[in-house]
Amino acid sequence: MAEVILRNVFKSFGATQALGDVSMTIPDGAFVVLLGPTGAGKTTMLRMVSGLDRPDKGDVFIGGASMQGLTPAQRNVAMVFQQYSLYPHLTVRENMEFPLKSPLLRTKPAEIVRKVAEVAEILQISHKLDNKATALSGGEMQRVSIGRALVRNPAVYLMDEPLSSLDAKLRADLRVELKNIQANLGATFLYVTHDQIEAMTMATHVGVLDRGRLVQFGPPREIYENPVSLYAASRLGQPRINILPADLFGPAPATATHIGLRPEQIRQGEGQEAVVKRVEHLGDQTRLHLTFKSHDLITVTSAHTDLQRDDIVKITPHRPFYFDAAGTRIA
Repeated sequence: MAEVILRNVFKSFGATQALGDVSMTIPDGAFVVLLGPTGAGKTTMLRMVSGLDRPDKGDVFIGGASMQGLTPAQRNVAMVFQQYSLYPHLTVRENMEFPLKSPLLRTKPAEIVRKVAEVAEILQISHKLDNKATALSGGEMQRVSIGRALVRNPAVYLMDEPLSSLDAKLRADLRVELKNIQANLGATFLYVTHDQIEAMTMATHVGVLDRGRLVQFGPPREIYENPVSLYAASRLGQPRINILPADLFGPAPATATHIGLRPEQIRQGEGQEAVVKRVEHLGDQTRLHLTFKSHDLITVTSAHTDLQRDDIVKITPHRPFYFDAAGTRIA
């Protein structure tokens, strides 16, 4: 496995700047998730590392070596796409063997058999090895796609929203499996998603992207608890952070225009009165949708609360975030 470094990378497509002066270090053995909405530059960053696209300026290093002029095959990376991209006329076994038969890898036949069997066992598809790819379910096809990357033992694994087309339960199951695989292999993963749950549960580091710029990079818990901007704060957290006028609860810092309150930063039982508008019982917790001074907000409370619509609850902010007019966090 290897450390990956992007240094002052720029990339434009016509008049559109996809990446602007991005510098980031992906530690060896880290699981780095790139997070942001469509158009933030996530997939472009992945393609810079893979060699499918070349930077207009800047450089990419893998294992300490510059990747300038190297093709994707020469970079020793493995990529998993959102769509399965399997060969439909081949069996599962043949799909997984395919990258190992590359002239660049020169893998011995016995080693191919061993690696395919080993990865199939990890992904729980051993019983499907002789099935045609077209005879599989969506979840099984994605496992094969992931398995085709895992047999390679590359310097870095690149994954572009590989779970987004799966149903919720299968996504949850594969999240756990992927994280276990990465941890057991000690592999370097660069993983693109817009799903904050994937980012929080899988990543050792999260890179938050906004219109081609890296706005914050660090462990997911650090970004959640100490966001540098309103934008970064809104990328993580379910339910989303409440963004309200800075002085809604009382005096605020002089330059603040907004106060940010995650659901757990709203204390109940003291403070000012709010009206319950909706109660969502979720088993382990209950979400309260409140109206406070004509503003809507969401907080969480005990799973066994007796609160109902139109009840009054007193609330007060606890260690809130404040942001200025540009969205920058005020210390």
